[in-house]
Amino acid sequence: MKLTRREFMVGCSAAIAAMAGGRIGNLVFAQDSAAAAQRDILVVVFLRGGCDSLNLIAPTSDVNYVAARSSLRVTETEGLDLKNPVQATAGFKFHPAAGGLKELYDGNALAIIHACGLTNGTRSHFDAMDYIERGTPDNKNTPTGWITRMLTRMAPEGLIPAFASGSSVPDSLLNSTYAIAVGQNVQDFALRNSPSRYAERQTQILKQLYQQGDLPLHQSGLATLEAIETVQNKLPRDSEGKVIDYEPEPDAEYTEGGLSDALRRIAQIIKLDIGLQVATVDFGGWDTHDSQDRVFPDRVEELSRSLNAFYDDLAAHHGRLTVVVMSEFGRRLKENRNGGTDHGHGGLLMVLGGNVQGGRMHGTWPGLANEQLDRGVDLTVATDFRTVLSEIAIRRMATPYLSEIFPGFNNYQPLEVVTGTDLPIE
Repeated sequence: MKLTRREFMVGCSAAIAAMAGGRIGNLVFAQDSAAAAQRDILVVVFLRGGCDSLNLIAPTSDVNYVAARSSLRVTETEGLDLKNPVQATAGFKFHPAAGGLKELYDGNALAIIHACGLTNGTRSHFDAMDYIERGTPDNKNTPTGWITRMLTRMAPEGLIPAFASGSSVPDSLLNSTYAIAVGQNVQDFALRNSPSRYAERQTQILKQLYQQGDLPLHQSGLATLEAIETVQNKLPRDSEGKVIDYEPEPDAEYTEGGLSDALRRIAQIIKLDIGLQVATVDFGGWDTHDSQDRVFPDRVEELSRSLNAFYDDLAAHHGRLTVVVMSEFGRRLKENRNGGTDHGHGGLLMVLGGNVQGGRMHGTWPGLANEQLDRGVDLTVATDFRTVLSEIAIRRMATPYLSEIFPGFNNYQPLEVVTGTDLPIE
């Protein structure tokens, strides 16, 4: 079939647009390897907006909590029981909409680190997210993300080592040469040809063009085409060659919503066995300055049910899977006059997986008495977020290069959140 110059140029334009839409950039993909399919997988879920940790995992018996929140609090009768809390006198309980999280916790798959977060005290969303995702609390101009630096040291062997389930790559993967972002269906990771009947011929011509040079651009182009071809070949198809929609495991009951869709994409990529090692997903809507009693329960329920479904969907991968759930900061102890809570300081971090010391809270609970609060108004950060991420990097991802992943962080002491080998820190 003859392809005219105009048709080829139109098709290439569409192909380039597709690559840009997937945020491929100047990637240098790793090569497919059987070894990559045996390495651990880290999934980072970022709750954008500042999640109210004091209502997600609530200290229902704390008299200071009760006094500070006349309406926006979880009561002892409505909260879901939490076994083995770090401080029994606070009477911690899950938010009533967090049944899926409680199920994971009771099954010893979910660990909670309360009063955890960024130590520099900022209450700015943008600054806090920059500091956390770049892994440098004193410098938001760091040119790479903490996951980027970890991946560089890991030297990934898989075809697609890092995957952002969304329309863009987060700053934790800033300037990564391994990451792609896909915001729709996995099957959309493809060249968009115009007209489509020329797809095979167009791919052949693009390969020929990239094979004529040895610059990084040529290498990235060939690697991209190979990655697209591999993904498309692995997707299940019907008798007519059309891609079949992804079918989760029978026990996985995903909800209708953005987070479930994003986690479903990650589960699909993991099951393709193409070497995924790190995935990220954003889940917004946590900036609850007003009407928190209406907004917050819906957010909690979607988070809870989506994570539960994701974990059920990946039952065969539990031994390799670690999921981190975090936010840029928590909310103020005292509710405001608008039925909400303002920007606070200490938050929480949750870790889910088959090698997690779950069913318990880790770290130190600083308390909510006035003299125990940060600036007299907020939950204090008792555990630096880098402590937990460092433990995961060392014990699960086998990358003990903390001076590079978290430069300037010198106070690492494992909390025993995950099991694994304590490699010598470098």
